[in-house]
Amino acid sequence: MQRALSIYGEVLRLVRRLPADSRPYYAKYARENFVNYREVDDNDPAALDELFLRAYNHSLWVLNKYSVDQAAANKLKEICGGS
Repeated sequence: MQRALSIYGEVLRLVRRLPADSRPYYAKYARENFVNYREVDDNDPAALDELFLRAYNHSLWVLNKYSVDQAAANKLKEICGGS
């Protein structure tokens, strides 16, 4: 649970780097996704890792869409365990 909260917090920090008019949409989108997946079994590390990696990859896609330096997501990459 702590790792998921860290990832959520980092995603919200990345949202702040987006243009002001797009921030509310992506903040809401992130929250909805974390709420939707809260029922994932904490005892299934493979499922959690897949979700966390998906959050990282989607964050990179959004950063790229708005031409934000992907290096901003390095801390998220560390938390998610991306390589």
